[in-house]
Amino acid sequence: MAIYSMTGFARAQVQVQDQLVYTLSLKSVNHRFLDVQLRLPSGLDALEMELRRVLKESLVRGHVELTLSVDRSAQLKTGYNRELVANYLGAFRAAQEEFGLAGGPDLNTALRLPGALQGESRGTGDEELSALAASVREQIGPLLDSLKVMRAREGEALAGILYASLDRLAEAVAGVALLRPEVEQRYQERLTQRLTAATGLEFNRQRLLEEVAVLVDRSDIAEELERMTTHIGHFRELLRAGGEVGKKLDFLLQEMNREANTLLSKTGGVGGQGTRITELGLAMKAEIEKAREQIQNVE
Repeated sequence: MAIYSMTGFARAQVQVQDQLVYTLSLKSVNHRFLDVQLRLPSGLDALEMELRRVLKESLVRGHVELTLSVDRSAQLKTGYNRELVANYLGAFRAAQEEFGLAGGPDLNTALRLPGALQGESRGTGDEELSALAASVREQIGPLLDSLKVMRAREGEALAGILYASLDRLAEAVAGVALLRPEVEQRYQERLTQRLTAATGLEFNRQRLLEEVAVLVDRSDIAEELERMTTHIGHFRELLRAGGEVGKKLDFLLQEMNREANTLLSKTGGVGGQGTRITELGLAMKAEIEKAREQIQNVE
């Protein structure tokens, strides 16, 4: 199953009757929850309730806008100014008789006179509203399918970006694991030197080494590396499973960020290869932040 982006767009233009054309568009962007907004012409309250229900049943998260706009230009009933055209024809015949001219009046010329043609706007009556609502009910299903296709396509692109981030995270974790033994040894040496300098030679050396061992154990980053590796594996599993995983992935990234912070706090100030671990830890945090930006758009 694929993961879905919350970004998508679909549009349909439909002609119901000779003079009734409408456009139905559906747009979605990221949102923590499902937020549905509808923009419909007046007189379609029942249809609005149906559409809202269908959208809530079909989508899980996202700010969704559905807009129904009727093409008013198709509702213009074209007529002509009878009085103006009659006056033109009367004047033509009067001049023809007065001056003994042959020929007849030109209709094209008459209709090109300013104000000769008139457009009368027709309101949308009950019959047309019923026809409009029936057509929209037929179109909403295919329109939702088109939206989901686009959201799936966007989701596939997001998955590719996230897999790449996971690969870089795993590489950083592996790099820290290789450096861990040397860093622990260096930490133990530095700690022994500092404690010896602070306590003097009279201090029991065996007790000193025991204290050092306890402190080194507390600074060990093995658990952080193990949990980070587990989180990365779980993240991959969720991506492969697909579906509505956005919130779960976001939670996992929060846990991964916590592990990276702990790792950095335990290895700070060691020096030597510890500096390299700090660089890798910061790289982890950067990748996690990039992934979190992408996750905000996953359903």
